[in-house]
Amino acid sequence: MKQPQPINRHTIAVLVDNEPGILARVVGLFSGRGYNIESLTVAEVEQAEQLSRITVVTSGTEQVIEQIKAQLGRLVPVHKVHDLTSEGPHVERELALVKVAGTGDKRVESLRIADIFRARAIDSTTESFVFEITGSQEKVNAFVALMIPLGLVEVSRTGIVAISRGASGF
Repeated sequence: MKQPQPINRHTIAVLVDNEPGILARVVGLFSGRGYNIESLTVAEVEQAEQLSRITVVTSGTEQVIEQIKAQLGRLVPVHKVHDLTSEGPHVERELALVKVAGTGDKRVESLRIADIFRARAIDSTTESFVFEITGSQEKVNAFVALMIPLGLVEVSRTGIVAISRGASGF
């Protein structure tokens, strides 16, 4: 009997023309085939050449990931597709804004935990804080979990951004 292939998380970076509709086509490729997108970020990275970088985090077997990369590479304003997970060391980060409401000891404790996590208070009222935290997805998740009993109100996250380590570029 054949062993099932493991399902692994992959971070894929895609360099595309910055034009209307390309994001919808990339997302459509995933949804049309039943692939899940765990995180998605998009931003213009080269204004002169009008290029954007799409970073997609998805999970699948090696066969599924290879199929996703091949299909992305066939889309017409896609210039390059890199599976950062497979290609070697890379750095991933996420930014989150975390609103916490509370007074007294809970307020003091939320500031103490924020300091430990190197989160910055970017807005403050007498009854709430908005913290900015940057780091790995695990770090952001841990910070949010600790804020729940202290009065977590709302979380806004950017999704994963990633780049390969070393001197070479995209």
